[in-house]
Amino acid sequence: MSTTSTPGSPVQTPADVVAPPRGVRDWMWIALIANLVGNIAIILTGGLVRLTGSGLGCPTWPECTPGSIVPTGQQTQGFHKFIEFGNRLITPVLVAIALWVLVLAVMKFWNTRRRFVAACAVPLLFVLVQAVLGGIIVLAHLDPKTVSPHFLISLFLVSNGTYLLYRYREGDTRPQRVVPVVLQRLGWVTAGVGAVVCVLGTAVTGSGPHSGDSMADVRLGFDPHATSWLHADAVMLFLGLTVALVVASRLVDVPAPYRRAWHWTLALSFVQGLVGYVQYFTGRPIGLVAVHLLLSALFVVLLTQGVLTARRR
Repeated sequence: MSTTSTPGSPVQTPADVVAPPRGVRDWMWIALIANLVGNIAIILTGGLVRLTGSGLGCPTWPECTPGSIVPTGQQTQGFHKFIEFGNRLITPVLVAIALWVLVLAVMKFWNTRRRFVAACAVPLLFVLVQAVLGGIIVLAHLDPKTVSPHFLISLFLVSNGTYLLYRYREGDTRPQRVVPVVLQRLGWVTAGVGAVVCVLGTAVTGSGPHSGDSMADVRLGFDPHATSWLHADAVMLFLGLTVALVVASRLVDVPAPYRRAWHWTLALSFVQGLVGYVQYFTGRPIGLVAVHLLLSALFVVLLTQGVLTARRR
């Protein structure tokens, strides 16, 4: 996006061009915020389903029980049916929000920012994929090999939601690097290791005590202690790389958003690591695991920002 100015007038920045006039409600920004918050929320509700053993509270799909789309009094699943059904209700909300994002993007940017419009279609596509995968999980009786991708796709949608918020204030010109190339590449490597940490985290959960069903023992079959320590080793590697980025950002002239993103990533990683060790040595209590899930979503937000702030359009 080019910037133009006339003598005596302030120079327009890309953010000035995209942002609406002061006092005007920015519905696109609100929709993108709702998209990000919604995808974080469903991680928590999905975690609650697993942690309370409510995964088969609604034993069929797309109905909750044969002949009824909502829980019935004849079900024997007790409170589990309400927890599972409540989690299912989040999906249509996410579909509506994703459709809202796409419609607004088409109306506002179809003639000027086609690439951004295409990116805004990603939430709708993957929320629909998640709905189908959720049905497969129920029909597969909570097979961890289906549950783990379900969680990882949610983390991807959180990353995508962060990306859309960042991209909204930019143009569609070719991105320009604003940090030394070695820092940009190190950031990508760190993000890759962070992704490995998240994948190994699902292996720990799939091997641990919270199988998702109070009546069945559904596990991946890995040794939970060995899996936990492998996950911890990956975390240590991630922390080392993040420390290197934080130190480098203090020694080299980089934009303030880049420096802040990696400082916050490091701080959150230490908190997340502390929570992980405490839950490991205390038998993985439900409350701490839920906090761990929330922090994992925030971790993905900050990690995505760390990568994006290395360049500017």
